[in-house]
Amino acid sequence: MELWSKLRSLDAYPKVNEDFYSRTLSGGLITIVSSLAILLLFFSEIRLYLYAATESKLTVDTSRGERLHINFDVTFPALPCSLVAIDTMDVSGEQHYDIRHDIMKKRIDHLGNVIESRKDGVGSPKIERPLQNHGGRLDHNEVYCGSCYGSEESDDQCCNSCEEVRDSYRKKGWALTNVESIDQCKREGFVQRLKDEQGEGCNIHGFVDVNKVAGNFHFAPGKSLDHAFNFLQDMLNFQPENYNISHKINKLSFGKEFPGVINPLDGVEWKQEQTTGLTGMYQYFVKVVPTIYTDIRGRKIHSNQFSVTEHFREAIGLPRPPPGVYFFYEFSPIQVDFTEENTSLLHFLTNICAIVGGIFTVAGIIDSFVYHGHRAIKKKMEIGKLG
Repeated sequence: MELWSKLRSLDAYPKVNEDFYSRTLSGGLITIVSSLAILLLFFSEIRLYLYAATESKLTVDTSRGERLHINFDVTFPALPCSLVAIDTMDVSGEQHYDIRHDIMKKRIDHLGNVIESRKDGVGSPKIERPLQNHGGRLDHNEVYCGSCYGSEESDDQCCNSCEEVRDSYRKKGWALTNVESIDQCKREGFVQRLKDEQGEGCNIHGFVDVNKVAGNFHFAPGKSLDHAFNFLQDMLNFQPENYNISHKINKLSFGKEFPGVINPLDGVEWKQEQTTGLTGMYQYFVKVVPTIYTDIRGRKIHSNQFSVTEHFREAIGLPRPPPGVYFFYEFSPIQVDFTEENTSLLHFLTNICAIVGGIFTVAGIIDSFVYHGHRAIKKKMEIGKLG
């Protein structure tokens, strides 16, 4: 019995008989408000506990020798698909012209409706007895190696399609001024395709794979443009003032998508006003920030974020800048690491206890202040009446 008595004396929460309780209207209102506050904060803590929070930190990018996927989806409302080419180059000296693999082109009308969709560089028709690089025609059982019409860089170079002849001429800096005489172009219907695409636009989407070094990629009508325009005007009644580099970037990203990523150029549109044809360079200067996103399961996504500024360079003076839409990119030496983390159970329970105890303590102080204040005012009023 003495043990129980000693334990009873240690009770930090003495009980008061209900007969001595004084319940008030203000106390009831304070209880309701405090209970609602506890419920609101309780559910808020549960949400934070169930859903992962993302922590970020900055580190030095130590990656080397990696490749970069540049994903794009760009629409040119006043440039036909046959005149749109994509090139890449970087500070290491690697260059690629008129890239066609992993790229899809969609012909669109002036309203933006899709006329035709095709994978670029695929589907060339068969050529019957075409001209060989040695000057003769393809014989039975002979391996086809098309002529490049004087633009060969070596004796064994083959131009098996109109596109390859155009590329060979472009590398030489020559103008392809008589397409009808080119066997590959005539049989593939290149001239007819240009005629069919007059007044159309083009949507081009896909990706290019580049070195992870500073460089640029661009959408341009191609080299020797003035000579090409002269040819097109003679052959097709081509009107260069009807064509320009107005464009809309539907999507542009450097690497894989990850939760919360914001690509600042998505949906950006630029219109070339009062154009005199395919002139001027629209330039985007992109700062790429390497990023690693680690989800709650420990899976990592290696990607990039970027910031951008833009500038239009008019075709004034000589030499004239080649027309097109150019993206110049360079990499930041700082890497951003995002990590998903869950709140620990101990931290969750600590926060719940702090919420319940803190609100009840504050509510008790407010209730005591209101109760004793009301009593003091009531007592002064009674003394005043007696006086």
